[in-house]
Amino acid sequence: MINVDHAYLLLGAMFAGFSLLTLRDPSHPKRLLGVLFWGLLAVSMLFGSLLGGLGNGLLVLALVIIVAIGGPGASRIPALPATEGPAPGYKLAVLAVAVPFLTVAGTLAAQHTEMGRLLISNRQTTLIVLGLACLLTLVGSMLWLRPPALAPVREGRRLMEGIGWAALMPQMLAALGAVFLASNVGGVVGDLVSSAFALDTKFIAVTVYCLGMALFTIIMGNAFAAFPVMTAAIALPFIVHRFGGDPAIVCAIGMLAGFCGTLLTPMAANFNVVPANLLGLPDRDRPFNGVIRAQAPSALVILIANILLMYFLAF
Repeated sequence: MINVDHAYLLLGAMFAGFSLLTLRDPSHPKRLLGVLFWGLLAVSMLFGSLLGGLGNGLLVLALVIIVAIGGPGASRIPALPATEGPAPGYKLAVLAVAVPFLTVAGTLAAQHTEMGRLLISNRQTTLIVLGLACLLTLVGSMLWLRPPALAPVREGRRLMEGIGWAALMPQMLAALGAVFLASNVGGVVGDLVSSAFALDTKFIAVTVYCLGMALFTIIMGNAFAAFPVMTAAIALPFIVHRFGGDPAIVCAIGMLAGFCGTLLTPMAANFNVVPANLLGLPDRDRPFNGVIRAQAPSALVILIANILLMYFLAF
């Protein structure tokens, strides 16, 4: 049966390929750091379940040290030449659509057919099928477009080096959210907020919750990590239990308020740092790059709208 461990094996093989290509690239400005960075990621994906908590923790610290001293760096290899590079637009469009189409079809098949249930684990099914869809699309693209054999690894490495350390932020922040939840940060935040603000009216409670979701997301970079903390601290005890707010509406709009914070923070690296790096913006290394500045007015307007919507719809 195919399970999520097989997806990690594929990722590990990919990062191992990046490490080997970096090792063979004498023009790389930080070759040793690059080899170590991608190699440690490969070890994490391939053998993380065997390393245990301490081993994985030391591995993460090693990755942080590599980033702190300037790794992993980016190679100077150019994009594929025109004769080997981008295919006609319709082919790229077909391949781009193939991944979500295969993911949806495969997920439905895994859940509603006997063969699907036998082949694919019922835990994290969508993630497993997404990995299979990417693999099938890669095989199909190689047969259809016939690029050089190493093109997927080479171009994947070039893309990941362009993104850099920010590629790890979603994974790190998700783990941070789990740590915060397990350590009862929500309860502590609730006590601090209730002592600092008199949450004795609906509007004040809604405002503090929405602003708290945005601010905590700015700090953590992930609205999904902020949600259990702020909901346990403010939404459930005050808005839902004390004032009788509809929990479905409160939680849905609360997440939208958190997403407003996502637009405003460099901690949300996959949304803000990665685009700035890929676009090559001149201020991409600044905390508030051009992407964030362009999004800020919309984020603030939507945040105010979320406060008003929750106040008028939740009660």
